[in-house]
Parts: sequence; C-alpha cells; structure tokens
Amino acid sequence: MVKIGDIELPDFPLLLAPMEDVSDPPFRALCKEQGADVVYTEFISSEGLIRDAAKSTMKLDIYEKERPVGIQIFGANLDSMLKSVEIVEKSNPDIIDINFGCPVKKVVSKGAGAGILKDIDLMVSLTKAMVEHTKLPVTVKTRLGWDHDSIKIVEVAERLQDVGCASIAIHGRTRAQMYKGEADWRPIAAVKNNPRMHIPVFGNGDVNSPEKAMLMRDEYGLDGAMIGRASIGYPWFFREVKHYFETGTHMAKPTMDERVDAARRHLQMSVDWKGERLGVFETRRHYANYFRGIPHFKEYRQRLVTTDDSVGVFQILDEVYEKFGDHQFV
Repeated sequence: MVKIGDIELPDFPLLLAPMEDVSDPPFRALCKEQGADVVYTEFISSEGLIRDAAKSTMKLDIYEKERPVGIQIFGANLDSMLKSVEIVEKSNPDIIDINFGCPVKKVVSKGAGAGILKDIDLMVSLTKAMVEHTKLPVTVKTRLGWDHDSIKIVEVAERLQDVGCASIAIHGRTRAQMYKGEADWRPIAAVKNNPRMHIPVFGNGDVNSPEKAMLMRDEYGLDGAMIGRASIGYPWFFREVKHYFETGTHMAKPTMDERVDAARRHLQMSVDWKGERLGVFETRRHYANYFRGIPHFKEYRQRLVTTDDSVGVFQILDEVYEKFGDHQFV
C-alpha cells in the first residue's frame, strides 16, 4: 500500500498527470472509470486565482466521483501562493500539488514551474510555507533539474520531504530537454533509493506501454507511475496497465463501440461543463487517439476537428460507427 498523507492507495498506483487543456473534469472522469487511482487538475495559476480570473477559477471544479483528486497550482510569489491555497481549500480537494516542472516559456519566464529549478532555496521555502498553511497533504511535481549540469534531484527531493512534502512526482527530463529525447528514470530511482526518503516517489515521462510501467515498478523500484501523454484520447491505458500487472498479458484493445461511446460521452460532458464552443474545441485534441489505427480515416478526422457544433460532431461519430463498426483494433 502507498500513502499520500492519510490517503491510502493500492500498490504501485497510477496517477493521471496534470495537463493543460487535457486534465479537465470530463477527461478525468473517463480516466477514473478506467482505473486511474489519483487524478490531478490542469495546472492553475496562483496569480489567476487571486485575481479571480474566470479560466483559473473554473479549473477548481472537482466532483466526488473523481476522488482522490489533487488540485495543482503554480507560481513563484509566496504571498500569492499562500492566498491561492486558501482559495483552493474551498473546493475541498484531497491533495494540493505544486507545479515545479512545467517547462513552457510563459510559465518559466515568471520564475514559476520549472523556472524555480534555478532557485532551489526558493522552491524549498515555498513548499515549507504551503505545508504550514494547510492541513491538506502538499505534494510536488518537478523535473530532474534545470539542465544536465544542474541535476541535484536526490538532494532536492530530500529537502522537500524534510519540510513536509507528502509525495513527489519526478519527470525524467530537465527543463532544457523540454519533451525531447528519452526520459531518464535512473535519477528518479536514485531518489527512491536514498535511505533517508520515506515519502512516495512517483515516476513520470515516457510511460507509454504496460511494459514500461512494469519496468518502472520492478527495475527502477518506484512507488507508482504518473501517466501523461499516453492517456490523451486513450483513457483505457490505465486498465491495460493493471491487466498486464495482474496477468502478464495484454488485454484486448477497446472496441469501436467503446471508442465511439467514450468520444460521445467526452464531448457531451465537455459541452455541459464548458459550454458549446469551448466544449467542442477542447475535445478535438483527443479524436486522433480515440480512432488511431483505422485505415482511411483521414477524412473523418479532418471533419471531427473542424466541425464547430456538437450536433455536427455527434453525427460524424455516428457515421464513423456505421462505416468502421466492425474494425478490429490490435
């Protein structure tokens, strides 16, 4: 059993990573149904929260069926981060997660996300202050370091633990790498193998097959896997990993019926939550993976990502099922 604070999780839990414009309530609901043990919100700007910016506050929406759920915030200003903790607590999440890993320029340029990897003392002091400001477990998601020459993740993780961090998820790349090259899990294993570490250490980056998840568990000895890109448009990834762990075999791929049903439900939930325009627009990134592997699908994919109203998209999904309903995925 793995514990984040008082939250009990199964051995080697699978966590849905916080992903901008992806990890929203509709998608989290689908991943939860398919076996995600913990889900996280999209990352939320602390500055946006204290300004009551509509896009930031909307991301605070969480639902009972998602639990345990973590709300992730980012920022580099202590006062703003503490005020945002108070706002986040009103949504009653199970976990508050701090984003010390986002590599995108608009976040890093403000010293937030992975930008804080250039100032480890600030990273530690921010975490300490937030832990002391809430009764909820505070967790951290970060990267190996700013660049290859500044990787001190074993020391950093130990310092974060010592100020009360309840778990740490580490992406196996530096900020300089962005998402290029292969994730290196060896430094994450070094964190786990540090005899002073006792909080859960989760691995992130390139967990894109059940075999990779098993490797992370058995060869690298980590406490769980945080799944990001492999789940986009494919919430079944979680159940496939768990099936592989239990049986050593690959389960059958989701049928066309399951894929169309998931795409329809995803779109309907998105429209219900975000409204017609945004709901239609932000579901588009998932269609390519929902229907990956279907020959001669280009025309339908093009229509799915260019149709502006949900009625039209539902009609296309009906067409897809009628035309490809007997397609066998392998």
